[in-house]
Amino acid sequence: MGEKFIRRLRTFAATLITLSGIGQIAALWHRELTETALVDALLGSVYLIIGLGLYGISRFTLFMAIAVPATASGYMFSAFPDGGVFYSARLAVDAVVIFASAVVLWQVRHHPSV
Repeated sequence: MGEKFIRRLRTFAATLITLSGIGQIAALWHRELTETALVDALLGSVYLIIGLGLYGISRFTLFMAIAVPATASGYMFSAFPDGGVFYSARLAVDAVVIFASAVVLWQVRHHPSV
């Protein structure tokens, strides 16, 4: 894979996780203020920080872009097995971010010039 493709894939993952974080924070204005809503907003702020970090060159941010969405998706899937369209969309975005970040991390680890 080319260096340009890897950069675009990283930018794509950064954009997706940033938009997901913004959406989770903005959801506070459209739903009842409960503990679940506050946890979602906190997770959204973590996603936002990870997304901003993905625009850089850090490998740690790539690892966090795999670990945090995977943990959040696992929790969400176990807590809300029939969550609806909103949760299904979040799981899909998390899966795409995890996959894209894993590909970029693999390429960066095995081809340091990328």
